[in-house]
Amino acid sequence: MRYGKGLLCSLGLITAAFSQQSLAAGRPDLVTMGLQQNRPYVSGEMLVQFLPGTAAAQREQALRDRGATRVQSLRNGGELQLVRIPAGMQIAEAMRSLEASAVIAFAEPNWIYTTSAISNDTYYTGGQLWGMYGDATTPANVYGSQAGEAWAAGHTCSGDVYVGVIDEGLMDAHEDLAANAWTNPFDAADGVDNDGNGYVDDVHGWDFDGGNASTFDGTTDDHGTHVSGTIAGAGGNGKGVAGVCWSAKLISGKFLGRRGGTTANAVSAVDYMTDLKTRHGLNVVATNNSWGGGGYSQALADAITRAGNANILFVAAAGNETNDNDANASYPGAYANDNIIAVAALTSTGALASYSNWGASTVDLGAPGSAITSTVPKSAKGKIVSGYASYSGTSMATPHVTGAAALYASTHPGATALQIKAAILGSVVPTASLNGKTATGGRLNVSNF
Repeated sequence: MRYGKGLLCSLGLITAAFSQQSLAAGRPDLVTMGLQQNRPYVSGEMLVQFLPGTAAAQREQALRDRGATRVQSLRNGGELQLVRIPAGMQIAEAMRSLEASAVIAFAEPNWIYTTSAISNDTYYTGGQLWGMYGDATTPANVYGSQAGEAWAAGHTCSGDVYVGVIDEGLMDAHEDLAANAWTNPFDAADGVDNDGNGYVDDVHGWDFDGGNASTFDGTTDDHGTHVSGTIAGAGGNGKGVAGVCWSAKLISGKFLGRRGGTTANAVSAVDYMTDLKTRHGLNVVATNNSWGGGGYSQALADAITRAGNANILFVAAAGNETNDNDANASYPGAYANDNIIAVAALTSTGALASYSNWGASTVDLGAPGSAITSTVPKSAKGKIVSGYASYSGTSMATPHVTGAAALYASTHPGATALQIKAAILGSVVPTASLNGKTATGGRLNVSNF
């Protein structure tokens, strides 16, 4: 069970079906809290969830009566919609007006999320990949993920596990990522939506921010490329870095653009990964979510629930605000869903990183997050080339855990999301800096995966 779930469930927040009575019990308070904390959102937009079975004409009438208009249907034939509210109407007023409708389950801001990374100035044999080391590797670092020890035992991963990178785009042509960048076998690049998922020619995934199939748009996609290298940078190829899981396939769910990403696009990205598994049987074991900043969203919590029902883990960054997430929730890591693993960042000396959030109930474990070298796109003589850089943040800790999920799944075929989560949390190494700061009090250890 996800730590802290009892409190949230007592408020009627995580439910399979919607009812206005349960929403009134507590969810608006969390949304209001986000507004009071000045969490950023898209001005003039809201997410509206209609009750199941509501006819299209009823939905349109409910919006029209309140001066709102549909911008985009996100799922289930229009049950969840992105809408535009009347000009000049305050978001809280719009929420009250929309939720007064008998056919609307909830309305909430379209929160804006940003990456959870901190750049610093700047591989395995050169001593620069401490997050992959263990106490018995050469070089060694007891505070690393122990991935090197798993590799030495022959556990380097397999190519039949898939990970969704919900982030910026990723450089699929990078020398350390090209072998593991997913190519969609269900939709050829022919101008036709062959797999019927609503996305034409989603060859490597989809750009939900840009609304197109271009999942890599240049050097601004460095964050998504960096986390990808930590998850599944190609190992044993004599160049660059190695990810925790050497051959897992990476699916791009780009929703972060230059101005961040929205709840609507995050929901679409999560559902995209779930659809690949439920309709096509693709072995998507986890998504990596190195971002945060928005307030509570029922729509996003529900999307994470749908992923969990499909046995997909949602690995999330704890955040970089130096906060106690138990007292001041940082989403999406603080949602109560059973399939979430929230990750704090450690330094190479085993300390909780100065910027990292923590939470004895809402953050699960720590992982290497400071001075992490990985893949990035670089500009050289007018061309985009393969590069490497060192970044810090809970963004960098998170993909170590996502890679661990893929590694475990590769050696334990058929393991459920909760079994993988239990294995990860059950194998942590007790760490003084995390005692009372995370639910396990320990750091990532993949040596037995």
